[in-house]
Amino acid sequence: MQSEARSPRTTGAIVLVGLMALSLFINYIDRGNLATGATQIRADLNLSATAYGALAAAFYFAYAFCQLPAGALSDRIGGKLVLGLGALLWSLSTLLTGFVEGFMGLFVLRLMLGMGESVAFTTTSKIIATNVPRTQMGLANGVIGFGYLVGPAVGTLLGGFMMAQWGWRATFFIFGAISLLWLIPWSRVRINEAKPVDALSEQPVTMRQILGKRALWGASLGHFAGNWNWYFILGYLPMYLEMQRGFSKEDMAAVVSSAYLVNALAALFAGWAIDKAIARGWSPSLTLKGPLALAHLAGLVCMLAMPAMPIYWCIALLFVYEIALGLSCPAYFIIPQIMAGPSAAARWVGVQNMMGNMPGIIGVFFAGVLIDAGGGSYSTAFLLAGLVNILGLIGWLGILPKVEPVDWKAA
Repeated sequence: MQSEARSPRTTGAIVLVGLMALSLFINYIDRGNLATGATQIRADLNLSATAYGALAAAFYFAYAFCQLPAGALSDRIGGKLVLGLGALLWSLSTLLTGFVEGFMGLFVLRLMLGMGESVAFTTTSKIIATNVPRTQMGLANGVIGFGYLVGPAVGTLLGGFMMAQWGWRATFFIFGAISLLWLIPWSRVRINEAKPVDALSEQPVTMRQILGKRALWGASLGHFAGNWNWYFILGYLPMYLEMQRGFSKEDMAAVVSSAYLVNALAALFAGWAIDKAIARGWSPSLTLKGPLALAHLAGLVCMLAMPAMPIYWCIALLFVYEIALGLSCPAYFIIPQIMAGPSAAARWVGVQNMMGNMPGIIGVFFAGVLIDAGGGSYSTAFLLAGLVNILGLIGWLGILPKVEPVDWKAA
């Protein structure tokens, strides 16, 4: 990734993207700790699957509905400050989770965590659209994707072993304290917050213009369907393997972290490959929509088949799903960065990510209800996750038009 296309006063693109990827790596470790410690937390606090689902949904409720103000703040006061404040908030909420004594305290801290983490993708999209040339957006988003997808891998592996040795409270405290250290290098970077790179138009773009674009709603529906599957796996797979398949916490951590690592490597490869394909003349629409459609087809098959298969086939299908998902991840944010441009990327992503994270409120909570209603069986929750992929195919292939920069002057 080149860093020449910048002002002498700004930090190079390589450093910026690396630090943003690190922030999302930390972000996903912190949000995933609840799932890693689910069996211990439920036993310690005497929580049902429905109560656990409510805790997971609390995070996504705050996360989703703070997307719009996060995008507006990023456009108004800059991505650097907003991302730094968000990181401070989510780190403190993780640290304080180690001290909670009941459901309500944990519920409040999950809301606080969601508020802090809501700034991540709006700010990074704003900074990438403004500081990274379009020819390198694929790789930049691939590196970002690697960061947030490898976070659950490391978090599940380390968190699983740490919780097995020291318990869940100490693990939350340690991860929260370490997360605060990221603020030190971030406070020293200098970012171009005003001058866009490769901008089609520098005229102000209104929220009404953004909301009027069909592409926004196609991307939002696709994002919704993709996240339904991803958040279901992120929130329930560790508990499923332990409670339904008889895995120890150490064995669960090894399998799940390996799957997440494969996912992250696929995203990194996809970011590089997308840049290469577009540079060779491939259509951005085909290059970006193709992996998204493949991920939904894989999600449909794998979610329907996993609970019915012997354990070795179940694990194999998990890896197939994670690879397909990883290959699609950079496209989720390259599309709005290309189409919205620097002047509107943060607010576009705010809307898209808000809609895309509704499954965290609806799906994660409803999965817990379905598991309790089925006497502890996960089959119905897997079935619903599989069928939601049909909506993703409609969004990305049926509603989203050609991927190209929007001419906001004519919009």
